[in-house]
Amino acid sequence: MNVGVISVRYARALLKAAAGAKLEDTVYHEMTVLAKNFIEVPGLRSTIDNPMLPKDTKNKLLAMALGGNPSQLSSRFVSLVLKENREDFLQFMANSYITLYRQQKNIIRGKLITAVAVSEATEQRMRQMVERKTKGTVEFETEVSPDILGGFVLEYDTYRLDASVHTQLRKMLNHLKK
Repeated sequence: MNVGVISVRYARALLKAAAGAKLEDTVYHEMTVLAKNFIEVPGLRSTIDNPMLPKDTKNKLLAMALGGNPSQLSSRFVSLVLKENREDFLQFMANSYITLYRQQKNIIRGKLITAVAVSEATEQRMRQMVERKTKGTVEFETEVSPDILGGFVLEYDTYRLDASVHTQLRKMLNHLKK
């Protein structure tokens, strides 16, 4: 069976159970933490995939990777995954849950890149502008990148608005070369 098919099936089942228990937000947070831990802790995946490690040890390790004190639903889900020997798909299941949750709640990821840190009010105005355009909620991330020299780059959904000084200078240089 395909990794994507398995992951999405488990994620859909988890989302349905979470919605029934009114815990979809809690489980979303826990799956976000788990997915982040799979990325930030390189040994987590290889440890979980190790067939010599007992399932109860994997369960405790995954409870820590879920944030230390996971909800009962997430704990039962991890136990089921371990029981079915699907732990090698767990990272993909977490990412699939995140994607399905965002689709269900109409959540769009956005990113604002600036040369210097912006005020909270400016960030809030940009978020509101994107929310008006997308008619959804925006999970906004800000990044400071001095490489753009000034201005900003706004990314959301499949759109990218590049109003950076770096890009404007590059356009002028290309225009002068012609």
